[in-house]
Amino acid sequence: MTPEEIAELRAKRYNGTVVYLHKIHPDLMVLRIKPDFPRPNYLPGQYCTLGLGYWEPRVEGCQAEPLKPEDLTKVVRRSYSISNSIYSEPGILRDMSQDDWIEFYVVLVRENPDGRVPALTPRLFALQEGDRLAIGEKITGHFTDEPVKPGDTVVFLGTGTGEAPHNSMLWDLLRRGHTGKILSACCVRYQKDLGYLETHQKLMAQYPNYKYLGLTTREPGTTGKKYIQDLITSGELENELGASLDPANTHVFLCGNPKMIGVPYKDKETGARRFPEPLGVIEILERRGFQADNNAAKFKGNVHFEEYW
Repeated sequence: MTPEEIAELRAKRYNGTVVYLHKIHPDLMVLRIKPDFPRPNYLPGQYCTLGLGYWEPRVEGCQAEPLKPEDLTKVVRRSYSISNSIYSEPGILRDMSQDDWIEFYVVLVRENPDGRVPALTPRLFALQEGDRLAIGEKITGHFTDEPVKPGDTVVFLGTGTGEAPHNSMLWDLLRRGHTGKILSACCVRYQKDLGYLETHQKLMAQYPNYKYLGLTTREPGTTGKKYIQDLITSGELENELGASLDPANTHVFLCGNPKMIGVPYKDKETGARRFPEPLGVIEILERRGFQADNNAAKFKGNVHFEEYW
C-alpha cells in the first residue's frame, strides 16, 4: 500500500490518539488513549475495544502472519478492560473528571500455542505517542464493583493484565472511603511483570485496610512461587487478609487466565453443572459456601469473574 492510501485509511478508520505510552518492559505497557469524542461515563471494571488496521507495522519477533490482499484494508479489534493508575500524584487519588483519556494495560502476545496468529498486540506495541488508532465508543461489561456494600471484605484475584479492571475498582473503593478489608493479588511469571507494583506498595502504606500480594510462578516473588489457587487452599490468603473468607460479607473478583478462574459449564449429555480441570478458584470458593455469578440467568452471587481469552 502507498503512504497516501495508508494515510487515507487512518483518517477514515481511526478516532483516538495515544497521549501516553510507558513500556514497563518490551512485552508489557500502559497506554492512554484520548478519543476524538467526549469520553463516555463508565463503571470501574468495564471494557471497550481498541483496533488497528492490518496495514500497520508489527514489532519484530512475533509469530508470522499470513495476510490476503483483501485483509490489508480491514481493522482488527479486541476488547480491553479499562485500567487505572489510581494516583494522579503521590498520595492523591485520581480525579477522573479531570482526565480526557482512557488507560489500558496490555501484554504483547508474540505467539499462541493453539496456532492462532496474534494480530493486534504486535501492532499496539509498535505505536508511539501521537499515533492514531480506533477506540470503541461503547463502554460496557457486567464485571463491576456495584454489588459491594460499605464494610464488605473485597478480594481481587487476577493473572497478568487481568489486574487492569481490579485497579479501576480498587480506585473506586478507595475514593469512596471503603472501610472493609481489601486484598488484591496478581499472579505473573516474573516480578517484572507486576506493572503497578510500586503503586500498590504506596497504597498499602497509605491505606491500612489494603493489602497487595504479587505472586510469581517462575521465580520467588513477594510471596514466593505459587498460583492463586495455592494462595487460597494453603490458608495464606486469609492470613494476609487478616480475616476469614466469609460468604456472608465477602466479594471475590476474578480476572485473567480461564484456568485460574474455572468457570462451571453444563454437561451436554446430562445437563449437570460441572467444573473444568484443573481445579479453579470458583470451585474452591463454592466448596466454602460462595456462589458465582450466572450472567446468562442474571443471577448475582459473591464471586464475579472476567475471562481474558
